[in-house]
Formats: sequence, structure tokens, C-alpha cells
Amino acid sequence: MSPGTGTIERNKRMRGILTVAVCTVVVSASFAQQDPQFTQYMFDRLSVNPGVAGTSGQLCATALLRQQWTGFDGAPKTGLLNIHGPINKLSSGIGMSVYLDELGQQKSTFARFHYSFHRKVQGGRGTIGIGVYAGMGSHTLGRDWLARDPVGDDTAIPGNGASDGGFDLGAGIYYTSDVLWVGLSSTHLPETELNDVSIKMVRHYFAQAGYDWKIGNDPKYVLQPSTLIKLDGTSMQVDLNATFLYNNQVWLGVSYRTEDAVAPMIGYQVKPNERSMLKFGYSYDVTTSRLSNYSSGSHELMLTYCTLIVKKPTEQRYFNVRFLGQ
Repeated sequence: MSPGTGTIERNKRMRGILTVAVCTVVVSASFAQQDPQFTQYMFDRLSVNPGVAGTSGQLCATALLRQQWTGFDGAPKTGLLNIHGPINKLSSGIGMSVYLDELGQQKSTFARFHYSFHRKVQGGRGTIGIGVYAGMGSHTLGRDWLARDPVGDDTAIPGNGASDGGFDLGAGIYYTSDVLWVGLSSTHLPETELNDVSIKMVRHYFAQAGYDWKIGNDPKYVLQPSTLIKLDGTSMQVDLNATFLYNNQVWLGVSYRTEDAVAPMIGYQVKPNERSMLKFGYSYDVTTSRLSNYSSGSHELMLTYCTLIVKKPTEQRYFNVRFLGQ
């Protein structure tokens, strides 16, 4: 074996050891952080707060794809799909969220069905949504673990793989107007225990808010600051974002996540017709933690389509016997 070949082999072994160590740490952390993490959280308000469902008055669908920690074998990959819309006759809204998350040997799937009851406030300029979601969550652990003692003796890591699922429930309250949105919510209220995979759905708490500020009162230049605060009872993480929207078409922004990353973002939106809006977004996380020595960052794509459902007017006819037969 040549010196060059030996160096390559040693690098591969070191990379494998590092990947195992990171995945082990993150799997342990998954007992706490079990909900999906997205840099473009402002386009995903529904999955963590069922009060959002239908409050925009439009039928909306959102998809998010995230590749985290590029450069790691088994790095997190997350996909999310949200659909929600109003039920005007019932002053309410319904929605559905499905997300898939893969981290090394762990795969997680959640499906949530949302319902929100609406109340108009401020003379109809704002809407409050009070919502609940019910659904199922499942976790699967694979069997291809690259670990030796003492990790290999961990009874929480099944040698032949395992899977388990259980009931999930959450609730939230949300307010939105033309320029402001604020929400408080909690997920995993029952704290269901999945004994076959030694995982507990730990209760999470979320606070989210955003504001549209027209610079100089000119709608062509809009600054959109926002925040998302996440707590699991033992730790807290804060996302801060500032986005500049130009001419209601192009946006540039930057996010900061405490003890994790700084993320520039860019996006474009277009109106296919007078009642619809299509949005594309991309963000890139520059890792600021110790993982920056081994990861080239995280990529995230966002696609949203919203349309206003306009009810076709009912045709009414009037008959007068005085004119019949004429």
C-alpha cells in the first residue's frame, strides 16, 4: 500500500468515526428536538401552530426540502408538505401537515390534521385562529450501525432495527392582519412514549411573530423582521430574521439561529393571475458551531402556492305570472 493510499484510508476511517459520533449525539438530542427545523420558518407557520389553518382566507400549499450539514454521511434530510384553507361558512379552517425526517439510522414520519376556529377583530382587519391538531408520529431505527463498544452495548440502539408509532396532539392560538402575525403553540401534548425505540415525544413550545414595515410608507420597499422561539422544557433556541421585499417580487434576507448558524436567503414571487401567488425561496446555512470544521453548511428550498377561492355567484331568476305566455 502506497503512502497516498494509506492516508486516504486513514481519512476514511476518521470520517467514519466522526460521522458515528455526530449521529450518536444527534440521536440522543432527538429525545428533545423532534420537530422539523427550517430556516425559512416564516413560510411554515402551520406545522407547529394549528391556529394558522385558513386564517389567510386562501387555499395554500407549501413544500420545504432541507439538506443539513452537507459533507456528513447520514446527515439530516427533511421534507415537509403543508396544505390548508378556510371554511367560511363555519368561520374556521382546516389543514394537513406531513413531514419526513432522516438522520443516519433514524427515520421519523409525522402526519397532522389541523382545525382552527376563527374570529374577526379590529373591525375585520385582523383574524384570530384558535386551533388543535391530531395525528400520528412514528420513528424507525435501522440496523446498519457503524459503532463499537461502549456505544454498541447501548440497549437504546437495537441491533436488528425497530420501529414504533403513537398518537400526537397539539394546540395553538394565532393572530394575523395585513402587517402583523403572532402565534403561541405547543406540540406533542400527550408526550407519547415509543418504548420499542426508546423515544419519547417531548412536549415543545413555540412563539412566532412577524411584521411588514413599509419603508417611508412606500409599498415598493418592505422590511419584514420575524422571529421563532422554540423551547422543549430544558433548552431554548431562537431564530431571528430580517427580509427585504422589493416591488412585491424579489426578497433578500438573513437569519440567525442561536449557537447554530447564520443563513442568507433569496426568493422570488409572481402572480400567475389576480387571485394567486407563487413563491420560490432558497437559503444556505453557514454553520457557526464546532461542526463548521467538518460541514460545508445546509441547503433549503421552499415552494408556496396560494389562491383565493372565489365562489361563483348564484344565478337567480324571477318569474311573474303577468308576463307568462306573452
